[in-house]
Amino acid sequence: MDKEPASISKKVEDFLQVFKKGEEFTQELLKENEKLRYRVAKLEEVTKFSDREGNFKVHSMEERIKFLEDENQNLLDRYREVEEENKDFANRYIEVEAENNNLANLYVASYQLHSTLDFNESLKIILEIVMNLIGAEEFSIMMLDEKTNELTIVAQEGMGPEARTSVKLGEGIIGGSARAGEAFYREGDPTDLSGVDYLHPLVCIPLKIKEHVIGVIAIYKLLVQKQTFSNMDYELFSMLAGHAATALFSSKLYSQSERKLTTIQSFLDLLKEK
Repeated sequence: MDKEPASISKKVEDFLQVFKKGEEFTQELLKENEKLRYRVAKLEEVTKFSDREGNFKVHSMEERIKFLEDENQNLLDRYREVEEENKDFANRYIEVEAENNNLANLYVASYQLHSTLDFNESLKIILEIVMNLIGAEEFSIMMLDEKTNELTIVAQEGMGPEARTSVKLGEGIIGGSARAGEAFYREGDPTDLSGVDYLHPLVCIPLKIKEHVIGVIAIYKLLVQKQTFSNMDYELFSMLAGHAATALFSSKLYSQSERKLTTIQSFLDLLKEK
């Protein structure tokens, strides 16, 4: 029996090890760079006031004092410049580290979505992505029944009994988003806890294969520690719109074909017995 796939958070942690050595090396370079820049700045200032033989260009005590004062001020100014440059390097490093984390999250989420052809397992993976990577507390995955033109909840997290189990295509925000094939983002503070309204989600993401909508992900409430949506969240929404749709559609077709194959095989076995 296959082992249960590792969780999204564990996969992200494993994938980030790829960047760990690079991060450590970058930190070492930043430290050495800072030392060298301070050393260069000091040498530059000393050189300004020295002749070719390395002797200070001063001839009296007053000149010496003035030289030291100027040197001290110049060094202070240069150090401030170096400090600002080092801060810039540090900020760039933080940006690169954040980008690495984002890439890891996107990679792992995409990998997980296409790691199974079991429909229920695909639903569990999408639930985990929305809950752990986006930080949603109450949300649902709805699939479109093309015979009835209704969106029906096939998986959900944290939703109360007052939630509607199905929505007509084109009805309200959810149905309208599905019909238009366009994502909906509610204006205002996403952390507003005045009350969850299942007719007015925070976010509604149509699941599309090209221009064909097969369902939606509707998010109603975020976790307490989630203050706002980040650029990473919008990247995940975009990825889910296509990859989650493909994963669900493929796994559903596979499950249906498996059932048909089992039925045909049972029928053939019955004929053989007769």
